[in-house]
Amino acid sequence: MSTPFDFAADSQAGDKVGLGQYRGRVLLIVNTASKCGFTPQYAELESLYREYGERGLVVLGFPCNQFGRQEPGSAAEIGAFCEKNYGVSFPMFAKIDVNGANTHPLFAHLKSQARGVLGTRSIKWNFTKFLVKKDGSVYRRYAPRTAPRELRADIERLLAEPSPA
Repeated sequence: MSTPFDFAADSQAGDKVGLGQYRGRVLLIVNTASKCGFTPQYAELESLYREYGERGLVVLGFPCNQFGRQEPGSAAEIGAFCEKNYGVSFPMFAKIDVNGANTHPLFAHLKSQARGVLGTRSIKWNFTKFLVKKDGSVYRRYAPRTAPRELRADIERLLAEPSPA
C-alpha cells in the first residue's frame, strides 16, 4: 500500500522532491493560498514547525489556485510572500491541483485515506490539512476552519509514538 512517502512533488524552484526523505517523521500537509481568509494560518503553521520540527514534525505547503483563484502568483511570488509576511521556513512546493482531472497524486492518495465531511473526497477549500503518522498512514483530515494550533494535541500524540522499524 502506498504512503505519502512514496510520492514526489516539484519544489518552488522546479526540482523534483521525493517525500521519502521525510520517512519516519510526522507530516502536516496543507493546500495553501496567499489571498484567502485563512492565509493568516501560515503564521500558526510556521509556529508549529518551529516548535515541533526538532522532534520530527515537517509542515509541507502546497499552493493551489483552484478555490476562488486565491493563489494567482508564480512560485517565486508565492515564496516571497510567505517568507516576507509570515516568515515561512517550512518546505513549500510548486502550485498543484488538489481536485479534478489534474489532481496531484499525493492529494489523490490523501483524499482516499481521509475523507471529508459526510464522506466526501473532494477538498472544499484552501488550508485543508492532513496529519500523517511516522509510518506514513494518514491519521486525520482537518477542515480549513480548524486552526493549526488546534492540532497540537494530535501532533504531540503522534510524535510520542515509536518510530517504525
